[in-house]
Amino acid sequence: KGEVVTLDRVGLFADGAAVRTIGEETFRVCHELVDDMITVDTDQICNAIKLSYNDARVVLEPAGALGIAGMRKYVETTGAQGETLVAITSGANMDFDRLRFVSERADGSERTLAVTIPESPGSFRALYSLIWPRNVTEFSYRFDTASEAHVMISFQPVMNIANDFEGIMSNLEENGFSCVDLSKNELAKVHVRHMAGGRSNVEDERLFRFDFPESPGALQRFLLSLDVDWNVSLFHYRNHGDDFGRVLVGMQVPDTSDDELKRFFDTLGYRCVEETGNPVYDIFLRQDRNRPKQ
Repeated sequence: KGEVVTLDRVGLFADGAAVRTIGEETFRVCHELVDDMITVDTDQICNAIKLSYNDARVVLEPAGALGIAGMRKYVETTGAQGETLVAITSGANMDFDRLRFVSERADGSERTLAVTIPESPGSFRALYSLIWPRNVTEFSYRFDTASEAHVMISFQPVMNIANDFEGIMSNLEENGFSCVDLSKNELAKVHVRHMAGGRSNVEDERLFRFDFPESPGALQRFLLSLDVDWNVSLFHYRNHGDDFGRVLVGMQVPDTSDDELKRFFDTLGYRCVEETGNPVYDIFLRQDRNRPKQ
């Protein structure tokens, strides 16, 4: 507008630059020398922080990374090539609470899908095989109906991210898996990814935690090892960058199958802890069979 404007509110993520009204001297300098303004969102700032760390092993605060975020957006929107671009960075006022948020949101390459698959043996592996060899970072499922299952899966496309992602979605649809892109869905990214599933009334369900050495293809090998007669009624995996992958699995195992279950664990070879008696399971994941449905 060419004049000072007071904002109704400002976000505090980039608190070093979060002001409702620009200062008089700052406005004077910008009015005389600045040709254009670029705005960036929180995810773009987080990605800029990650890029600066990868390039120079420097952790910038959000306000300090604004220049990099703006420069990247300028290149993306204008297609600029052969230019010399300089971003001014400053500030390292970062704490671990904010760093945790940045690490969750920084990876602009991660894509998230809600996929509907048949509730039948082998569907998990079929879905994973269509995404392989891309790195799967999250995999969540909870039994709902006897006919179909709803899976939330996050992964990192390769090479040309946009084209690769579109190809994956087309391939899933062609193979009978309907899917919805949740990559830019704030409700999914901030809340539902941590809540997917909930309670379910599953007969003979038992809950297990598995640890397996984290490496490329480790999740695929784990899924292949679950080629058992028992139905998988719950599955959750999230890659946290640890040296071990941690998976929570619910399986419908009758009491008469205890000996067979023990042999399966011995053959599997992964560390396993049964959590069926954990109160958290009763409170949040298992529907009270004696409670009438609303």
